[in-house]
Amino acid sequence: MTILRFEHVGGEASLRSLQDWRHVHNTIIPAHVLSLDDVRERAGRNHLEVAYLDDVLIGCSTVRPPTDDTATDDTATATVIARVLAAHRGRGFGGEMYERGLRHARTLGAEVIETVVLSSNPDGLRFALKHGFAETERYLLPGDTVPWIDLRLSA
Repeated sequence: MTILRFEHVGGEASLRSLQDWRHVHNTIIPAHVLSLDDVRERAGRNHLEVAYLDDVLIGCSTVRPPTDDTATDDTATATVIARVLAAHRGRGFGGEMYERGLRHARTLGAEVIETVVLSSNPDGLRFALKHGFAETERYLLPGDTVPWIDLRLSA
């Protein structure tokens, strides 16, 4: 397996890691472009990482920790999202990033794992389904024209 280098985005994160996380997010989710301030705010409440192969940016990840707001039936629910730039897909990087995020979510006490994919990202949806997720909901956010898909990891 190829060894990726991961950098945490948050706290004392370098400007480069903030910019790189933002670049991957905005490339894969153009319907919700984030500013650097948006990324800093997300880094304050979520676990964000960027992944590099040597010095080449290949993707980013988000782990939204379980909170009282995400608890369903008193079950701690976390969200794990792995994003891989199109040029680097199909080489196992997404799986490595996802497994890393899943381990982190479990250390935070997550009993249930969810993910979310923009419906205009068929690669992301195929990845989630291949890794054991099942669709639970499709919805539009106010002002959006492309649906979001919520998925839950099957036991």
